[in-house]
Amino acid sequence: MNELIIFDTTLRDGEQSPGASMTQEEKLRIAKQLEKLGVNVIEAGFAAASPGDFSAINAISEIIDKSTVCSLARALESDIEKAGQAVAPAKNKRIHTFIATSKIHMENKLRMSPDQVLKRGVEAVKWALEFTDDVEFSAEDAVRSDVNFLIEIFDAVIKAGAKTINVPDTVGYSIPKSWGNLINKLISKVPNSQSVIWSTHCHNDLGMAVANSLSAVQNGARQVECTINGLGERAGNASLEEIVMSIKTRKDIFNLETRINTEQIVTTSKLVSNITGYPVQPNKAIVGANAFAHESGIHQDGVLKHRETYEIMRAQDVGWGANKISLGKLSGRNAFKNRLVELGIEIDSDELLNSTFERFKVLADKKSEIYDEDIQALVTEEFVSGAVDRFKLVSLKSFTDTQKKPYADIEISVDGELNQAKAEGGGPVDATFKAIENIVESNTELLLYSVNNITSGTDSNGQVTVRLAKGGRIVNGLGSDTDIVIASAMAYLNALNKLVSKSERAHPQV
Repeated sequence: MNELIIFDTTLRDGEQSPGASMTQEEKLRIAKQLEKLGVNVIEAGFAAASPGDFSAINAISEIIDKSTVCSLARALESDIEKAGQAVAPAKNKRIHTFIATSKIHMENKLRMSPDQVLKRGVEAVKWALEFTDDVEFSAEDAVRSDVNFLIEIFDAVIKAGAKTINVPDTVGYSIPKSWGNLINKLISKVPNSQSVIWSTHCHNDLGMAVANSLSAVQNGARQVECTINGLGERAGNASLEEIVMSIKTRKDIFNLETRINTEQIVTTSKLVSNITGYPVQPNKAIVGANAFAHESGIHQDGVLKHRETYEIMRAQDVGWGANKISLGKLSGRNAFKNRLVELGIEIDSDELLNSTFERFKVLADKKSEIYDEDIQALVTEEFVSGAVDRFKLVSLKSFTDTQKKPYADIEISVDGELNQAKAEGGGPVDATFKAIENIVESNTELLLYSVNNITSGTDSNGQVTVRLAKGGRIVNGLGSDTDIVIASAMAYLNALNKLVSKSERAHPQV
């Protein structure tokens, strides 16, 4: 089979989205789903970023069998050693090491000469080979690098033992034709280029990450680095679902296969969105709510007569319609536990299982039909609330009237001590946030407030994302409930809890 390797970096590059940091338990859930999806390589994180990153990569390495588990590492011996130790338990392991090769990066960030960069790149590959024979080398900011220098350093690292050569458009600067030409030139000019897999890693700053990636594939790249929902730093990365479905739908152009189980795409998309708090825009290709919706009467008529008049893919092929009604308020604890297993969710603690089940029963009393997405949200909420709990919602009353100013009356627990406050606001949510601040006095900046329904219907479990900033840190808080004001309070408190947790991570490009 002429296979295109899918390298997923949701857990590494995706996590660099502002506020999208994930707990170890959340990363494990996503990693299991990525394996179920069929990705070839899971870049589980950047081991040197923090002890938490190291631990998460190590834990993922222990549970993943079918996919290769990878850790990013700068071209530093200490980074590479941590990466090697983190992925050590993996059945299939890779170290992905990189160094910047553009003039602007070498002079201003690295303060190294091209000769020094080349030497360090070779050393990095050799250090990585001490831990695994699967070593990937990336030339950071290749898009703005001198082509002749790229040829020189790629030749050297291939001779040193690198098996995959990644060419990144780190800043999303390129356009499809020039990016394809660069890939073509490198493959044709680098000695022994046929002995390695050529990879592309494109960012979306100009909205062309997918187009650039596909152009690279047309010119010889056989690995694409991408993320679920296009999540990633700044404008994001190339979207996995768009890459995969382009390859599948346009076999006449690409003549390639992937091992992705496309029916798992929507499930994976919703899981990542649920955990990170980054909603999927309705008109997003493949996984957006409107991706297969037809508003125009002409289009509707055509689809009814013959689906392919206006649909180039089947909704079922990417997993739409798979959110089956799973449980109801009469379902027992064992049925709930079995459904968790079917969804790939493993809860080892009886205490955590019991508290999640109690949340499920409360939700089942509020809405008649509970879907898989509701259960995923419940589990996310439980992991979230169990991780940091300095601030807890105890009770909330909100009031709205067309003739009076909305107000909120809230009671929260702060380090176990009950605190109560009231406040007026422009609406019940605004009043709720002001009431919380009357108690905590956090002096944070609210950057984002977003509401999304998890499933359809007026009794849908709504998910709220609150993004707060303070002292240079940015966090996303998540909350879900059938009452959107309650969900908002939960999200705000969750964000505050993350801010006080003081977890710090190093950035790989600093």
